[in-house]
Amino acid sequence: MTPSKSFIQTHLSNTLTEIELLLDAERKYKGKVRDTFKIENNRILIATDRQSAFDRVLAAVPFKGQVLNNISKFWFEKTKDIVKNHLIATPDPNVMVVKTAEVFPVEVIVRGFLTGSTDTSAWVNYNNGIRDFCGVTLPEGMKKNEPFKNPIITPTTKDKDHDRLISPAEIIAEKRMSQEEWEEVADIALKLFARGTEICKKSGLILVDTKFEFGKDKDGNIMLIDEVLTPDSSRFWLSETFKEKIAQGQEPDNIDKEFLRLWFAKHCDPYNDKVLPDAPADLVIELSLRYILSFEKITGEAFVPILGNPTILSRIEKNLKKYFS
Repeated sequence: MTPSKSFIQTHLSNTLTEIELLLDAERKYKGKVRDTFKIENNRILIATDRQSAFDRVLAAVPFKGQVLNNISKFWFEKTKDIVKNHLIATPDPNVMVVKTAEVFPVEVIVRGFLTGSTDTSAWVNYNNGIRDFCGVTLPEGMKKNEPFKNPIITPTTKDKDHDRLISPAEIIAEKRMSQEEWEEVADIALKLFARGTEICKKSGLILVDTKFEFGKDKDGNIMLIDEVLTPDSSRFWLSETFKEKIAQGQEPDNIDKEFLRLWFAKHCDPYNDKVLPDAPADLVIELSLRYILSFEKITGEAFVPILGNPTILSRIEKNLKKYFS
């Protein structure tokens, strides 16, 4: 049974935010949401409950890490016929053991609709008069949340502090990828987006846009890495209310983190304010429920929250002992 609002409320403080295990800290890399540990020729990815947007961590959302980890696991299985991926095992609900990859310093964004609220989003740039967007010429007269004739690819850099928009020509000129690598990755990304769109449609969802990341394995083969088609890396709208919302001039109903972005954009300057307001508890609870709903709609399975004894961190440590013995 799907966790209730009251259940989530009782677990607001039972979140995974910091990874302080008996692991060697020198082998740890802390990302905005995931923490990475090197183990021999592979890596361990731990999906935390940290919620990021605007290049900052904004909140801790109960069960978010478990949702992200298991949605990615679902999609890796559903897309392995399109491209190899880095997944080896999932020894814990929040953990993946993955192959080491030579990561391309590019995030491949595929967009089906003109929307968004961040400074790298299609709508914000379009509304500011940009028509040459990452090498894609956008037509005049489009409205927010309008679909593109065909999905477009609008890459960004994969940088430590702040991603920036980049065109395929710039990717090649900056030697981030070769021409052949970009063409192969772009073709794969569109096939992945088509597969995601097909599966989401059966679940009553519209896949709006998403981010893919790629790397090369030790043999030089391109593989899909990081996370796949999660509410962190994608936008999902509910198809049953989409037309009605658009007709009323309202934002589509979503089950991703966009409504959290919109709340912060309304109450502060999330890119420039040194201190941001705390996300209200009811907002965090709602976001947790939306993440859980996304898992259930995408996978068709009931979400079963896995708690720790006594903490999530202690559970993870126990499940990872064999990898660090």
